[in-house]
Amino acid sequence: MKTYKQTKDIIYVHMNTDRQFVVSYGISFQDFASNLPRPLKNLLLIKHQYEHGAFNIHTHLEYVEQEEMNKITHDHVDNYGDFCWIDFDEEAGVNELNGQEIAELLYMGHLKQPLHAPFYSKLNNRYAYLSHDDGWFNKIYYRDFADFYHMLGSTVASKLGSIKGGKGLFGMKKEKQYPDIGSQIITSFKEKIKEGMIISLEKAIVSRGKIEIPIWVIGDYFNMDEMIEDYQQFSKSPANGLLVFDRKTKSWSSSIR
Repeated sequence: MKTYKQTKDIIYVHMNTDRQFVVSYGISFQDFASNLPRPLKNLLLIKHQYEHGAFNIHTHLEYVEQEEMNKITHDHVDNYGDFCWIDFDEEAGVNELNGQEIAELLYMGHLKQPLHAPFYSKLNNRYAYLSHDDGWFNKIYYRDFADFYHMLGSTVASKLGSIKGGKGLFGMKKEKQYPDIGSQIITSFKEKIKEGMIISLEKAIVSRGKIEIPIWVIGDYFNMDEMIEDYQQFSKSPANGLLVFDRKTKSWSSSIR
């Protein structure tokens, strides 16, 4: 359970390529859904407090259709406690799940880990999304990590352009929306993401010509209180890399140390 106040100006990501998941802090369901390379289709809700889902009689689980996605992305899912779902193409596929597969989904929602890779041909799902206090602790399984790299680059750019008190993130007049950070730039940090790294918007250095967002490698965490405590110490040291936005060319680059 979280004790530190959540800050939305840092993002922590740790990728486990062997087991196909990413643990993150600072990326909400709305960030995730809004910044994927393709829209989510339908969600089979495993653990949640969403009150407007349709009921699937075969699994006794509720689901959200694509047309309703905007409603759940703007719900306060961070207040649900646990928020766990798996996407699917057609309800007919959900109706084909057998007892063992339904039991596996319930197990996954309860323990935040699947019995095996949580990708089902019947569902054609790309993700298994497991969060607690959404945005505080998220564990997401990806069929294709290309979706993760795209989502992260788009999310960082989106957060940079967010409004605070009517002004941009750094107290300046809000600029036009920043372009997404290309996947090739994000993947240049792949080895650091595998170690566990922080992207710190709150420590960004702004000058007339560029914005430099520092990155620190801090390790593998499941306890986000510990992660934040250690980040406060790591951030006093030189950064392990930078994401750099050139304000003249409106382009991104990276610097890895």
